Amino acid sequence: MKQAGFPLGILLLFWVSYVTDFSLVLLIKGGALSGTDTYQSLVNKTFGFPGYLLLSVLQFLYPFIVDPENLLIGHHFIIVLSTVAFTLPLSLYRDIAKLGKISLISTVLTTLILGIVMARVVSLGPHIPKTEDAWIFAKPNAIQAVGVMSFAFICHHNCFLVYGSLEEPTVAKWSRIIHVSTLISVFISILFATCGYLTFTGYTQGDLFENYCRNDDLVTFGRFCYGVTVILTYPIECFVTREVIANVFFGGTLSSVLHIIITVVIITVATLGSLLIDCLGIVLELNGVLCAAPLIFIIPSACYLKLSEEPRTHSDKIMSCIMLPIGAVVMAVGFVMAVTNPQDCTHGQEMFYCFPDNFSLTNISISRFQLTTQLSVLNVSIFQ
Repeated sequence: MKQAGFPLGILLLFWVSYVTDFSLVLLIKGGALSGTDTYQSLVNKTFGFPGYLLLSVLQFLYPFIVDPENLLIGHHFIIVLSTVAFTLPLSLYRDIAKLGKISLISTVLTTLILGIVMARVVSLGPHIPKTEDAWIFAKPNAIQAVGVMSFAFICHHNCFLVYGSLEEPTVAKWSRIIHVSTLISVFISILFATCGYLTFTGYTQGDLFENYCRNDDLVTFGRFCYGVTVILTYPIECFVTREVIANVFFGGTLSSVLHIIITVVIITVATLGSLLIDCLGIVLELNGVLCAAPLIFIIPSACYLKLSEEPRTHSDKIMSCIMLPIGAVVMAVGFVMAVTNPQDCTHGQEMFYCFPDNFSLTNISISRFQLTTQLSVLNVSIFQ
């Protein structure tokens, strides 16, 4: 919202969700047309080994680039402990279907986090000054925003794994599941984006939790919940990375020993890399434009256009012809903008409004009179 402009950002969020829905169904249709059951085999049959190699790199990099949980916790000991105790054991599962119930817990925790963000837009938002350009329709960094939104919706790298785990996998059943899932996802995303932006407007950071004060106990609980959600969902991303390595280097199968070794290496390198990064915004942008954009916009469209024998006027072909060049623009222009104009980052420092003469805005146990007094001091200090 900060990059695109609030009204345009809402429209773009709907558009990216629609494209995601369409391309997820398109992938499975492409698999049915080509007689393949994995994203890699689909691209391999459509574009040969060069396409297969390019897709393998993108699928490998997307979940591997960084483990975002670690950007929020900040204490290296807790990071290593949670990785060894929880993330690594869950990542050793061979069957992605077994992670379904675990992902359900993550969804419930996401709902709790959303409730916290919604509560703070009411209690904290009115006391933070709004930036001058907070409500303009569009901003020049809208393409960067599309990259971040693509990152939020990307799940194409494991859609064949999920499709194969269905009891009776059919294109019609998959389409119904995708429609419902995407609708829920865009609803949650809009609530997060709207509440976060209404609270902080132009001060919004790439990592929304960086905007809240550290002495806010309710938000601290939200940070904990988010850390748990990443611990529970990251194994699915590791599953995809491991599958890419197995397909490229080991013919698609791994022995028990190799399975353990490769999983440990993936988790270790990703964790070490994430310990060195404290800005989530640039990770979201680069991952979105370099990996998510081609996986959502370009590759599904290109595969379908080459495989389908439908007439050119067919709705799926028309939409694919629109998605493909837009994805190329988002990828190229978004990368240049992300490098030349990265998002602001606090590097772990608290925001200015967290220090109103050592008063706290977020301690909800204080009286209304005390809160009013503290806010008056804050407003005076800000405008001075």
